[in-house]
Amino acid sequence: MKIEPGNSDSAILEEVGRRLARTRLERNLSQEQLAAESGVSKATVERLEAGAPIKSTSLIRVLRSLGLLDALDRLLPEPLPSPIERLKLEGKRRRRAGIPRRSDGKPGPWRWGDEEPPGEDE
Repeated sequence: MKIEPGNSDSAILEEVGRRLARTRLERNLSQEQLAAESGVSKATVERLEAGAPIKSTSLIRVLRSLGLLDALDRLLPEPLPSPIERLKLEGKRRRRAGIPRRSDGKPGPWRWGDEEPPGEDE
C-alpha cells in the first residue's frame, strides 16, 4: 500500500508496521532480538508491527537498531534558512575595495599603481 494523505491514521500506522516487520525479517531478527537491541519490550515491537500507537522514542530506538534512523532526516529535512537568516549568517561581506590609508588612518594621496611611493626613490 502506498502511504498517501487520504489514508487514515490507522491505515498508515498499519503500513508502517508491515514495512518495519518486513525489514526486521529481511535482517533475520526475531521480535525479541529487535526489542533487546532497541531497548524496548517485545510487546512494544509487537504493537509497532501491528500498527498500534507507540511512543515516538520507542520508534526512534527501533529505527536506530534497524539502521533506518537516517530515513527520518530525509523525511524531515532541516529547513533552509530564510533570506534574512542567510544575511545574518554571512555577516558583513566586503563588496568593494577600500582606499589605502596612511599610518594616521587618513587616506593617502591618489597615485598610479606603477609609481614609487614618496620617499622610497632616495
